[in-house]
Amino acid sequence: MTPIATVDLDRWHEGGEAAATVLREVDAGMQRAGFLLVRGHGVPHGLPADLRAAARRFFALPPEVKQRYAVSVGGRGWIGPGLEANGYAEGTETPPDLKETFAIGADTRTGDALIDTVWFLDNVWPEEVGELRELFLAYTAAMRTLSDELLALFAAALDLPHNPFEGLASRPTWTYNINRYPPLAELGPPEPGQFRIGPHTDFGTVTVLDREPGAGGLQVYTEDGGWADAPYDPSALTVNIGDLLAYWSGQRWPAGRHRVLPPQASAPDEDLVSLIYFYELDHDARVTPLEPPIGRVSGLAPVVSAEFLRTRLDAITLG
Repeated sequence: MTPIATVDLDRWHEGGEAAATVLREVDAGMQRAGFLLVRGHGVPHGLPADLRAAARRFFALPPEVKQRYAVSVGGRGWIGPGLEANGYAEGTETPPDLKETFAIGADTRTGDALIDTVWFLDNVWPEEVGELRELFLAYTAAMRTLSDELLALFAAALDLPHNPFEGLASRPTWTYNINRYPPLAELGPPEPGQFRIGPHTDFGTVTVLDREPGAGGLQVYTEDGGWADAPYDPSALTVNIGDLLAYWSGQRWPAGRHRVLPPQASAPDEDLVSLIYFYELDHDARVTPLEPPIGRVSGLAPVVSAEFLRTRLDAITLG
């Protein structure tokens, strides 16, 4: 048994009792874990595999070539090993996460330099892997469409009279990371308390993950069961909500707490690549938490999306 529900967006689109069942499953699954497996997501067949293959070609480049695209956490380009420790987001000091990342993000500039230089930076495209740009753009377009649909699904699951996110994501901030988790044979033994990604919750509204299963893979935490391996379905995407959406729900739904295990001695050559889309809202979106009886906590103050996110991003950046 797994606390992570599997839902099918095609059944939601059917309407009637099929849709009502999906909405009940969404609410129950979110209350348990803040995670879902989502089928019927509409991502073009073959696109994730093509993007993953191109990313592997980039990660296989010599370090001195990747260094041309090097940035710090929150930047656009290559985030090399040793720069990020996600456990710090929940106050746990851990060694650096065992990964390298290539990141892009929203570039729909506002014209205000103070905003654009933080939230709408120019993306960087490695000339050595020319196909990455078009694959990235095709995939993130599909992710944007899916994420907006998920926000509508969540509003419907709470039986709200309208979707409160419709006016809050006209120029959203988002980040798209491709993480490579190198094998044990390359890294050597992990330090005590070191993970591929340390325990944390994400920061925004929804995170959409296309992952490869592995011995050193994704684990999800629930209050009832503690840490457990996340179920894997090759036809589904893994979706979790972040701190901002959990706050909007009045803490009815917990942000999905998770981690990625370090490479395991049982699989020393395991080399995994994950595709991760972090969706948020407009940088200046004002989020007002739901009051009881839908929300679980009353009197939570409204927050502005960018201010809410910035403090969390700073916490995980090393150096």
